[in-house]
Amino acid sequence: MDVNSLAKMLGDACYVFLILNGLWGGYCVIVVWRRLAQLRFRTEQKQAEFLVVVNEHLDAGDVEGALAMCEGEVRALPRLVGLAIANRDAPFAKLKQLVADCFQRDVLADLEYRVSWVLTVIRTGPLLGLYGTVLGMMAAFGKIGSGEKVKPEQIAEEIAIALICTALGLTTAIPFSLIVASINIRMRKMQDMVNMGLTPFLDRFKTPASGRTREEVRRRVEVG
Repeated sequence: MDVNSLAKMLGDACYVFLILNGLWGGYCVIVVWRRLAQLRFRTEQKQAEFLVVVNEHLDAGDVEGALAMCEGEVRALPRLVGLAIANRDAPFAKLKQLVADCFQRDVLADLEYRVSWVLTVIRTGPLLGLYGTVLGMMAAFGKIGSGEKVKPEQIAEEIAIALICTALGLTTAIPFSLIVASINIRMRKMQDMVNMGLTPFLDRFKTPASGRTREEVRRRVEVG
C-alpha cells in the first residue's frame, strides 16, 4: 500500500472518529442535563417548603422524622441536610467542612467530570477535522504527482470532500461550546440554590446569640 492510499484510508476513517466524538459528547451532555434536573428542586419555593418541614421535625425533637425525609433522596440539598443532622454532634466548623466536602465530592465532582469530557470533545473535533482534511489533501495532490492524467474537477471534488472533515469538526465544536456555557450557568444556579437553603439550616447548629450553649440546643432538638 502506497502513502497516498494510506492517507486516503486514514482520511476516510476520520469521518468515523468525528461521528463517534460527536456521539460521545452528546451522551455526556444528556447525562449532565438529567443529573442537574435530579439534583435540584424545581423551584425555590419547593426547596423552602422542604426545609420548613425538616425544621419543624427538629424543633419538635423528631430527629428520626427529619432523617426519614432525607433518606433515599437523590437531590443535593436533602442529602446534605441528612448528613448535617446525622453528624449534629460534631463541632460546627467540622460539620460545615464535612457538608462542603460532601457537596464537592459527591455532587459537583461528577458533573465536572462529565463537563470535562464535553470540553475534550470540543477540542478534539476541530483537530480530527483538520487531520482528515490534511490526509485528504495529501491523497488528492498525491494523485496529481503520480503523473496520471487527472481532470481538474476530480481533484476539486476530492479536495471538497477532504474539507468536509474540517466542517464536521467545527460543527461539533461550535454547538457544544454553547451547550457547555448553558450547563455551567445551570450548575452555578444549582449551587446558589443549595447554598441559599443550606447556610441558614446549618446556622441552627451554631452557638445561638442568646447565650445558650450548642449542647443545650442539641438536647432541645433531641428531647423537644
